[in-house]
Amino acid sequence: MALRSLVSRKTLGLGLKLQFRGLQTFSLPDLPYDYGALEPAISGEIMQLHHQKHHQTYITNYNKSLEQLHHAMEKGDSSAVVKLQSAIKFNGGGHVNHSIFWKNLTPVQEGGGEPPHGNLGWAIDEDFGSLDSLIKKMSTEGAAVQGSGWVWLGLDKESKKLVVETTENQDPLVTKGPLVPLLGVDVWEHAYYLQYKNVRPDYLKNIWKVMNWKYAGEVYDKESS
Repeated sequence: MALRSLVSRKTLGLGLKLQFRGLQTFSLPDLPYDYGALEPAISGEIMQLHHQKHHQTYITNYNKSLEQLHHAMEKGDSSAVVKLQSAIKFNGGGHVNHSIFWKNLTPVQEGGGEPPHGNLGWAIDEDFGSLDSLIKKMSTEGAAVQGSGWVWLGLDKESKKLVVETTENQDPLVTKGPLVPLLGVDVWEHAYYLQYKNVRPDYLKNIWKVMNWKYAGEVYDKESS
């Protein structure tokens, strides 16, 4: 299963339960802050629904699909195994992406919105000219995503350069190549509609006020060494 390599404990540091002969099922990770801690950039109501309902649904459906996969493999039902791949990718990707997203955010009083320093700050200046240029690029590309998806700042493991990419639906960034996600911004409507209605650019303008650049810098330092 290709997805298993995307969701290992080593790469995500998530709470996992092991079942189904080594296949990994998920449990909902706790947020490192209160639901209302990101206000006014993101309302507590949105954060609670996003975490408890949407993220939990991806986990529930992923675990259900794994159970169905286990039974299909036991029966040797290759048609069922193939049919389950899309559900596993979609729901597993939803869990992977959201687990990164929660860590990408932090309250203002805990450093949210503070610009990156050190190696990541220098790399941003080298690859994009400035932090403002990077934010503008990510916001523009995120606003242009048709339907649902994500906009990412990633590290290309081969070129050692920073890249901005978008993915559709719940596709993880690794589906675009040897890329390590540093920051991911959810541009599904469930991430902002209750507060920003259909004005996605306003959401993308304000989310940078609670962006956890310190976390992104730690991932960059680890993956670029």
